[in-house]
Amino acid sequence: MLMTLSIRNLAVIEAVDVSFHAGFHVLTGETGAGKSIVIDALGLIAGGRGSADLIRYGCDKAEIEAMFELHFNHPVWIALEQLGIKADPEEHLIIRREVTSQGKSTSRINGQLVNLTMLREIGEQLINIHGQHEHQNLMRADRHLHLLDTYGEAVIGPVKKLYQEKYASFSKIEKEYRELMSNSQKTYQMLDLYRFQLEEISAASLKSGEDEWLLEERVKLSHSEKMMDSVSGAYDLIYGQQGLGTISTAVSRLEDVVQYDEKELKPILEQLQSAYYQLEDAAFQLRDYRDEVEFNPERLDEVEQRLDLIASLRRKYGDSVDEILAYYNNVFQETNALENKDERLEELQSRRDVMLGDLIGTAQELSEARQMCAADLAGQVERELKDLHMERTSLEVRLDRIEDPKGAEINGRKIKLTRQGIDTAEFMISPNPGEPLRPLSKIASGGELSRMMLAMKSIFARHDRIPVLIFDEVDTGVSGRAAQSIAEKLDKLAENCQVFSITHLPQVACMADHQYLIEKNIEGNRTMTRVEELSERGRVEELARMLGGVEITEKTLHHAQDMLKLAEERKAAKTAPE
Repeated sequence: MLMTLSIRNLAVIEAVDVSFHAGFHVLTGETGAGKSIVIDALGLIAGGRGSADLIRYGCDKAEIEAMFELHFNHPVWIALEQLGIKADPEEHLIIRREVTSQGKSTSRINGQLVNLTMLREIGEQLINIHGQHEHQNLMRADRHLHLLDTYGEAVIGPVKKLYQEKYASFSKIEKEYRELMSNSQKTYQMLDLYRFQLEEISAASLKSGEDEWLLEERVKLSHSEKMMDSVSGAYDLIYGQQGLGTISTAVSRLEDVVQYDEKELKPILEQLQSAYYQLEDAAFQLRDYRDEVEFNPERLDEVEQRLDLIASLRRKYGDSVDEILAYYNNVFQETNALENKDERLEELQSRRDVMLGDLIGTAQELSEARQMCAADLAGQVERELKDLHMERTSLEVRLDRIEDPKGAEINGRKIKLTRQGIDTAEFMISPNPGEPLRPLSKIASGGELSRMMLAMKSIFARHDRIPVLIFDEVDTGVSGRAAQSIAEKLDKLAENCQVFSITHLPQVACMADHQYLIEKNIEGNRTMTRVEELSERGRVEELARMLGGVEITEKTLHHAQDMLKLAEERKAAKTAPE
């Protein structure tokens, strides 16, 4: 559960530190006091998008920190381990989020930096926020199939996963098949082009790296005469009488006198001897190189023509001979594929037909699983609605299929196959006996939608194991007995998880285990919002305000006391042994 929440410089909140407990919490206060800001803070902790607009005026950043206490076998610990985040189930889980005035966001889990995707993956397993947009989602028929699949995850999930794997494989084959079918004229045009390119490159008989060594050869051939003169001259100077001959004479003279001062003269003599042998070796290498220098204008012309040919091919097919050869190999493979198009089409069609038959079979299995879960979901929703004083309401999760002239034939109908299967789902409702079932979006009032949503969330809460449920004015559009039934349903939900509700209804507030007043004040020309956990006396006064408006009278105070007393009696009766 959520143990503590710390908020700094978020909207009109300068600094708030609040502790929470197990059970059912309500947040109350005047409209505009900042109740939704607390929900926004928890939304940021859960991985919601941050914005510079959320930061308190004049501040550099907003900071939110939440501490959770979770059971050792909660799935979030496995998720943290998979993300490489160190966490000990015997310790608290701490999430911190900062949003700067530049709109940049920093998130940490147990002190370790995480990106927004990682934060959202963890946050979605900890906090579930239900606001007014949930009503809109419930009105959208295109969301109903997702709700059904979520409810029936244990039964539907494995079949759906198998179907989607087969659908992905089938789609790949289908795409290739359609592309081959639709590109006949283009195929022949490409074949002509590819054949010309292959012939042109093949005729050149290129060799890997040829352009590089041809360039080197051209440089040598272009300067062969100059190289011959210079190398010969160098050889003559070294090997001639003024070169090695002079050094040989110097060595002889030193050899005649070295015995008289070996300490000084022997090292010099050895240096001259070494120099003599090195120069002699260099001279022989120059002689051999001179003999290999080729002055061949005809070969130079051949090299120039070859380089011109390669340059022409490089302009078309690549920046080097190696790239041209790589292009040749790619085009060769593509040409083979195009030349064998008919055989490939036949092969693809055969595989496509087999995969389609298998896909349709799995789609029908998925549809059957949904039919079974749809009936079960409808029954559970009706039971929940009965607790919410909509006992005469009938509900049906109606499954249908999208007909498509280009679709697959299933039981004599052309049906569209999608990644989600062959089904569409829509919640059909009859609020009163004798009325036909009609789409939820067309007949449900605001109060009915609120109770429908709460019924759905009551069911899903038993499946998803999310420890913190937050309801932002879920009681909008209801009053009287309906409001009381919503309060009791929220209280019942809190038996399995921690429930928070923003409410303006005293019937809901009095059923809470803990009540927090969110109040806005002006201090020093600045708007400040504070959050206070109310004592028993504070709850009486706040309920009296909710009942009577601005002026609190003895009558409203007594009424508030009676409401709290009755709420306690209801809770006691609920927990008393039968």
